[in-house]
Amino acid sequence: MSLSADKVVAASIAMTWVPETATSEETEEYRLVRLPDCFDPPLRLVRFSPAGPVEPAVAAVLDRARQFGLPELQWTVQPDGLPVASLLEARGATVAETLDVLALDLSEGAPALPPPALEVEVRWATDLQTISDSTELAAEIFGGSMPPHERLVELANRDSAAVPGGRGGMVVAYAGETPLGTGGVAIAAGAARLWGGAVRPAARGQGVYRATLAARLDYSVAHGATMALVNARVETSGPILRQAGFAAYGRQLSYRVPLR
Repeated sequence: MSLSADKVVAASIAMTWVPETATSEETEEYRLVRLPDCFDPPLRLVRFSPAGPVEPAVAAVLDRARQFGLPELQWTVQPDGLPVASLLEARGATVAETLDVLALDLSEGAPALPPPALEVEVRWATDLQTISDSTELAAEIFGGSMPPHERLVELANRDSAAVPGGRGGMVVAYAGETPLGTGGVAIAAGAARLWGGAVRPAARGQGVYRATLAARLDYSVAHGATMALVNARVETSGPILRQAGFAAYGRQLSYRVPLR
């Protein structure tokens, strides 16, 4: 089965992740999300679909964003998004991240990936220790801070049911008892939505990311996914995913827009 570009881009946009602890303001033209303070930055625009002229719609979003009292907004521009780059840059915005929109056909099963050079054990994060290790790694690599202990307990309780139930969860790659890498997957509408792949800098280049990827792809096929999707960092995970058979279907840009 070949994957159509329209199908992949639509599925990529639909996989926008918003944690349960966030608040969301949604209109017909945009969606603003206020995440907990442990995220960096905590205010994000994840959808922009104005019905009329673009420039006044951009100004209206920024006016509303300023009312949150935060220094900046992360504005995500999807592969099929409107040409807003020049409008954002004129307001001092800079590109914070460039992501490849990648997809892999899983209809005939997961690919066989080479084993890592390191001896690692990949565990599903279904208890407090593995959840804490995964969350700490993600904060170290992507920025932000650790959520409170109560939130970690909630995540452990949730994923202890979600993982065996086929809804997805997080994996952690260990060398002994030292966590080296992590990554998440959510199964929805027949697609495996991969997210949060991260490896400690000292362990990179040794196949740790590939080990967490293989575990997530095998799980996804076992639970009925026929396509894997990921918005991957161009410089780091993107090349690994291409080597694993993923193909590119466009790019997603994240801008940091100053609000003060």
